[in-house]
Amino acid sequence: MILLVLIASVLIAGVTIYQYREQSRDYHQNRLERKEEQILQSISYVLRETTYPETPENLEYIFMEEIYKIADVQNVPFNIYDLDGTLVKSSRPSFEADSISNCLDASVLNNLLDSGNSRYVEKKTAAGGKYQASYTYINDSKFKPIGIMNLPYYEDNSFSNMELREFLFRLAGVYLIMLLSAIILAYFISKYITRSLQTISDKMNQTDLTRRNEKIQIDNPSEEIRALVDSYNSKIDELEESATKLARSEREQAWREMAKQVAHEIKNPLTPMRLSVQSFERKFNPESDDAQEKVKEFSNTLIQQIDTMSNIASAFSNFAKMPAQQNETLNVVNIVKLALDIFNENYIHFITDEEEIVVKLDRTQLIRVITNLVKNAIQAMNEVQSPRILVTVASEGSQVKISVADNGVGIADEVKEKIFEPKFTTKTSGMGLGLGMVKNIVENYHGTIDFTSQVGKGTVFTVKFPKEVKAV
Repeated sequence: MILLVLIASVLIAGVTIYQYREQSRDYHQNRLERKEEQILQSISYVLRETTYPETPENLEYIFMEEIYKIADVQNVPFNIYDLDGTLVKSSRPSFEADSISNCLDASVLNNLLDSGNSRYVEKKTAAGGKYQASYTYINDSKFKPIGIMNLPYYEDNSFSNMELREFLFRLAGVYLIMLLSAIILAYFISKYITRSLQTISDKMNQTDLTRRNEKIQIDNPSEEIRALVDSYNSKIDELEESATKLARSEREQAWREMAKQVAHEIKNPLTPMRLSVQSFERKFNPESDDAQEKVKEFSNTLIQQIDTMSNIASAFSNFAKMPAQQNETLNVVNIVKLALDIFNENYIHFITDEEEIVVKLDRTQLIRVITNLVKNAIQAMNEVQSPRILVTVASEGSQVKISVADNGVGIADEVKEKIFEPKFTTKTSGMGLGLGMVKNIVENYHGTIDFTSQVGKGTVFTVKFPKEVKAV
């Protein structure tokens, strides 16, 4: 709208200037023709009343006094030349007549002869203004040319230019008001139009596959906006249905994977138990002197495998269902120190610049996070000659950051994406549930966990918790 107003104002201003110039040109042309016709009529009257013969030689005598009368009546100066272009008489005073050309240019005579209507108009620019000069044959009573009448005409456009400036000034005022009105109108129209679009944009930005999304409700929308809203709402329905199917599929897949892992882990101790029972049944002799010792050895073996199975069951239980969170106000610095006290390795170091960082977390789960990360770091030190683990705690604005850095073997690039997956492990023992459980705890508190690692140089795990958070 603003652009259209600007373009319209420029076009109308251009057309107005062009129209004024055309009117001015037509006005001066018509005025020159009228003056020329009036002078020729006066000249014809003088020629009819004169007693001198109507010859080129007598023009000077015929118009000796009459030329001044005609110029005074018509209020315009003019000159009379003979047919050869020589000045015969001028209506101007003698001091002005000195500046008049005494002989016409050959170009003027040629154009006058070639014009076909015995009239030629010469256009020039003089003193910063436009100047016209008409040349017309003076005919006797028998329509025979006896001389040339020259009428100089200076175009005075001062009044026209003043009117043009005043009109353009008024037009600029009108278009300034129109422009301001267009800006205000465009602002409110754009706000009205984009209000619905902004609502749709906000809803789209808030769309999340992990939760239920609200549909868009707009009162009295336009047809285009209504079509867009209906399309979005239908996609929300499809998204919710797809999310439900995806969640169900993921849960089923997770339970299948968990069942496979549980079966695999349970089979590991069952095999030696089976072999032990078979060996005991085949070799055991109740009457043997060492029968009691063999029974005891057999019992220890079974107990050991049963404990292994119990540990497996506990680990999966802890991962599948976390204990209820008991949030309390904690000093993270003290809790991290407490978690590190259970480790006897002298290469574990703790650093913090603050004595107290208060957050609301579950003490047991926070300790579990620290112990799992430190255990992983210790297990990465098997092949390191000078092991070192550095645990740091620091505040970062509204968050607390806990880092566990080691100089162990590092994590290969091809397994970095799987490091938090349940049942994934690079160790020869264990079930690969530790980091998955840590990630689960951290995300339940709307925190983040990430890591950086270089093979052969070490790994740094970084956990960030909000200081004020509502646990899921």
